[in-house]
Amino acid sequence: MLPQETIGRKRDGVALTAEEIAVFARGIADGTVSEGQAAAFAMAVTIRGMDAAETAALTLAMRDSGRLLDWSDLPGPVLDKHSTGGVGDKVSLILAPLLAACGCYVPMISGRGLGHTGGTLDKLESFTGYDVAPDEAKLRRVMTDAGCAIIAAGPELAPADARLYAVRDVTATVESTALITASILSKKLAAGIDRLVMDVKVGNGAFMKTADEARALADMLVSTAHQAGLPTRAFVTDMYRCLGHTAGNALEAGEAVAFLTRERCDARLSTLTRTLAASLLTAAGRDAGEAERAIDEALDSGAAAERFARMVAGLGGGDPFRAGTLPRAPVILDVVAERVGIVQAMDTRALGLVVVELGGGRRLPGEPIDPRVGLSEVAGPGDPVGPGRPLALIHATDHAAAEAAAARIRAAIRVGDTPPPSMPLIHTLR
Repeated sequence: MLPQETIGRKRDGVALTAEEIAVFARGIADGTVSEGQAAAFAMAVTIRGMDAAETAALTLAMRDSGRLLDWSDLPGPVLDKHSTGGVGDKVSLILAPLLAACGCYVPMISGRGLGHTGGTLDKLESFTGYDVAPDEAKLRRVMTDAGCAIIAAGPELAPADARLYAVRDVTATVESTALITASILSKKLAAGIDRLVMDVKVGNGAFMKTADEARALADMLVSTAHQAGLPTRAFVTDMYRCLGHTAGNALEAGEAVAFLTRERCDARLSTLTRTLAASLLTAAGRDAGEAERAIDEALDSGAAAERFARMVAGLGGGDPFRAGTLPRAPVILDVVAERVGIVQAMDTRALGLVVVELGGGRRLPGEPIDPRVGLSEVAGPGDPVGPGRPLALIHATDHAAAEAAAARIRAAIRVGDTPPPSMPLIHTLR
């Protein structure tokens, strides 16, 4: 089956067979499908779509393009969470050690930044030396000791997805529901987990801009996962604002550290993290009250922070709680609002792109990023701004970059006189 014939059939709106999809996925993995052909395939799927059978076939084909992990020897449930991506979303950095402190195991296969959204792996690599691609022996040591390990899929785990993921990031093909579903679930299935919870973002900072789009993606994720034998729940959650008060790799890692050490806990970030944790714990057999008590104990006792420290140190990142561990940008600039008032709304995607333009994201596959840059103290809808309360603080490499970013932030945040209507953080459970 020639790759160009498969691409042409999808371009023309033909439903591909499971065999055609499997052959194409193997070609992506072994290099017999070129980068240009992978990009053309991604664009054809984005425009023409895939039905449920095609999506399931692509998911399983990408899962089977590499090896599968087996955690059957571990004495507890093997759980995981995945987000479809947003601005300031550092939940994974908190949730994995929190679940580990509750007696679970979390082999979390994560990704890098995609489009305007940050990547969990990029955030963790802010800890110098953190190894996102450990060999299996090291991975098993860290899982046994810390109970969690946030890593990349690596060259042997769903390799077809790794190559297609990098192509999608730079070819305007990120938003495809079928490609998002297959990308996420192929890695999760290969990781050998027992249960999964999905955080499907909706809003102007998400890939799904409307509630209908987000619900459709959540339904596809849940149904495809169930077809593959993986019990899954999906929440549709708000991304009309930055999650937490930071956006940018080292800054978000720092916010996660502050959360785990109870130094500073953003209310929305706490609510979402606890909701996802409770969903997984109850899915694994605990009642709701027991799950809530376990979460409180793990956070208040410092057990979750300890698990995070073991994970980071075990993967080569040193002591995440030592002062000066995370790099800092040389220039910090307050973005002062043009008028005193209350934040009415924001173009959240534009804020994510500001981080990319500062150097915190990629324009080309494999491009290096600067972990230091980004935004902190980001105001959200309903927050008062004016003297003493900026729209955000910009962390940049030089003053020119900071000033350019400040202009884009002012354009992205609308300030008025009255509080805006409140938006729910959690919309639906699928």
